[in-house]
Amino acid sequence: MSVTPLRRRMTPEESRSAALSAARELLVEVGPQAVTLKAVGARIGRTHANLLHHFGSAEGLQKALIEDLAARIVGTINAAVLRSREAEDPAEVVDLTFDAFGRNGAGALASWMILTGNENALDPILTAIHDLVEDLAQDHHGGAPIREETLQLVLMALGDALLGAPMAKALGLSRDTARKLARGMLLADRGR
Repeated sequence: MSVTPLRRRMTPEESRSAALSAARELLVEVGPQAVTLKAVGARIGRTHANLLHHFGSAEGLQKALIEDLAARIVGTINAAVLRSREAEDPAEVVDLTFDAFGRNGAGALASWMILTGNENALDPILTAIHDLVEDLAQDHHGGAPIREETLQLVLMALGDALLGAPMAKALGLSRDTARKLARGMLLADRGR
């Protein structure tokens, strides 16, 4: 676990950005339970009080982290969807979605929010996904049901992030089987 040395002065934007970066690192390295004001503060050399000033509470930090993750994920997936339409292959979109929920921690964080009763913190990611789907639906002239595809893909990616590895092992399947199934589903929806 790395600790950023204390800088004498940070602008409020730099402090907030450093805190969110540290929170993302903690989320991926340790899990959502590690994303606390104290742990983030220790990682960036700031006090608990400093982070309270920026986020108000641990829940505020987690909500800001969800907002940050949502913006990053949606921007990346939007570009990938446009490329996949040209290539007529959704593999990149599937990989990015599965990585967002798995390797990048969004699935663990979303589950943590739900299990701790902080479901409102999920609003930014749900809104971001909704807005992305609406934008893509306007630009998409094919017959593919984009809302249903999105629901299937997100639920598959979330399930894979939470239970994919042990389930695949228990069934004697390769670890990437769920990704292959998701890609096949999207291709089948497009009649390919």
